[in-house]
This record gives sequence, structure tokens and C-alpha cells, in this order.
Amino acid sequence: MKFAVIETGAKQYKISEGDIIKVEKLSRTEEYKEGDKITFDKVLLIDDNKDTKIGEPYLDKAKVEAKFIEEARDPKIRIMQFKSKSNYLKRKGHRQTFHKVEITKI
Repeated sequence: MKFAVIETGAKQYKISEGDIIKVEKLSRTEEYKEGDKITFDKVLLIDDNKDTKIGEPYLDKAKVEAKFIEEARDPKIRIMQFKSKSNYLKRKGHRQTFHKVEITKI
């Protein structure tokens, strides 16, 4: 089974064709629409069960193509700070935006 390791959003993902992954929101001036093509060019490793290519740090001329599926948000996480005996309580919430993509070609 052919797989690759890519870097996006300061994280690394091990992927193969047909995988659906959640990545951090991709920066771009205009919005993505469902079905748009996305190209990841920061490829760290490619393995096809015969040959393994390792980049230093990235492979030249290697690209991974993906199809945009949706933009969504994670469930809210709650952050709370509390200090006893001093009447201090602070609550905060955060929802991280992510993009869901399907890997089409390595």
C-alpha cells in the first residue's frame, strides 16, 4: 500500500489514497468550495512498498492532491481558571475551525 507523510498546519499526517483527514484551516484569500482541488507540496516521505524516498526536509517535485469536502468546527472546549478564597473565576470557550479533505493522488 502506497503512503506518504505530509506537513500542513505545523502538523504531520500519514496518508494514503482515499483517506479522509481533518487538517487545520488552510489559509487562502478566497473560500474553498466543495470539490475544489488542493495540492500539498510539503511532502516529507513517500513509500510504495518497493522504494522509500525521504526528503531533506521535503521531497522535490513531489505533490499530494486532495479534494476539499467541507469546512467545519470542532466541539467547544471549556477553559476555566479558579482561585479559592479570592472570589476569582474566569470561564472561556473555544471552537477550532478545520477543513476535511479526501486524498486523491500521491
